[in-house]
Amino acid sequence: MRKFIQRALNKLEKLDRERIHQLIYDIAVENERLELVLNSMNDGVLVADENHRLVLHNKPVERLLPLNLTEPGEGFIWELIADPHIAVFVERTLLEQESIMDQEFALDAGGLTRILSCSVMPLVRNGTVQGNILRVEDISEKRNREARLRRAESLASLTTLAAGVAHEIKNPLGSIGIHIQLIQRALAAEGIGKNASVQGNLHIINEEIERLNKIVVDFLFAVRPMDVTLEYADLNRLLQELLDFVSVELDEAGISIETDLTGELPELLLDDKYLKHALLNIVKNAISAMPEGGRLKLDTRLRGDEVVLRVIDNGVGMSDQVLEKIFEPYFTTKDFGSGIGLTLVYKVLREHNAEISVVSQEGKGTTFTITFRVPQKEQHLLDWHEEADT
Repeated sequence: MRKFIQRALNKLEKLDRERIHQLIYDIAVENERLELVLNSMNDGVLVADENHRLVLHNKPVERLLPLNLTEPGEGFIWELIADPHIAVFVERTLLEQESIMDQEFALDAGGLTRILSCSVMPLVRNGTVQGNILRVEDISEKRNREARLRRAESLASLTTLAAGVAHEIKNPLGSIGIHIQLIQRALAAEGIGKNASVQGNLHIINEEIERLNKIVVDFLFAVRPMDVTLEYADLNRLLQELLDFVSVELDEAGISIETDLTGELPELLLDDKYLKHALLNIVKNAISAMPEGGRLKLDTRLRGDEVVLRVIDNGVGMSDQVLEKIFEPYFTTKDFGSGIGLTLVYKVLREHNAEISVVSQEGKGTTFTITFRVPQKEQHLLDWHEEADT
């Protein structure tokens, strides 16, 4: 471009007015293109001449760097940078004629810390330095991702260790339980087992062993990777099997069951074992929320390309503060709860690509709503049935 302009200037006297206009127009177009390219970059750019004075900058640099901009050519480039650390870095680098890449600086921006990567590179033509470029990149998100990855790796290591410890705890618990049963039999054989105090103490020991064992099992279930096997299954059938399993417990708690399961639901990709475990946790929560008995309702609906399951109880309900934390690990309102149950629910449903939401009102009850996506194959069948019905 420079050579083209020089040749044009040499021939300027020989050019007619129309040719001169075209020349100026072409230069303006090239200049606008250069400006568009610079302003479309994510990185900020400051260009200094051989005397270290600003000659060019793009719009992103105004967003990234605190600047005191003046007219081009006025003041050294480092004098225009408001941040003292970056200003000193630029001044030293330019005066010492160095080329430095990816120097990082932390800037406070309205209470948030931004990490900027600054590089200074010379502009060289025919072996002569004719200026310098300062490139500024915001790497805050990149550093945040790296930090999250490190935390995840650290958590994974801790989880592996914790799972190993939990497994080692589970084994002696089983052994203790077996030996308690042997002691009970021996005491019964000698007639000591009929003593009410002895029976009460042994009963408490058994209960505590079972409670600890459940905590360990739930913890292992929560921290170990899930080997989920998704297969086409009928959600209504799975729900009926779940209710059959807990029917005795519901009866003993004085809780009536109501179901409203939409017939001919499309099959979903489910893992029976894991999903039953998750839904059982929700039902157990409902039982705990109705200590004086109550009503538990399960209903399913087809909504477009989604199947919606609701689990509704008329128990004690939850406050907004509790509702915000129910899926957090180890959060519990129960005296003897592990706080892992609903964390497991969330984890299982995520593996099923399902969503869960909760609505609750103190004194009125709680509704868990789970939304499953209908698989693509089943969507085609739904479309075919709809066309056949019309």
